[in-house]
Amino acid sequence: MKFLSGLTTLLVILGGLNWLAVALGVNVVEELFGSWDWLVTTIYWLVGLSALYQIFDKFFGTEASVKSKAL
Repeated sequence: MKFLSGLTTLLVILGGLNWLAVALGVNVVEELFGSWDWLVTTIYWLVGLSALYQIFDKFFGTEASVKSKAL
């Protein structure tokens, strides 16, 4: 699960940086993969699901329960 957590963290960070680029007028995902609509959609899905995983892991994961017991 440590690999999955690291991968989803990376995807959430890259997604956030893409949103920063969108605010500056460039959508990096569409610039790189715009000719493949299915790939752009898949990337957005993966980033969104990664964010949900990070939320779940942060508040309901085993690490959160271990930390709360330590307090």
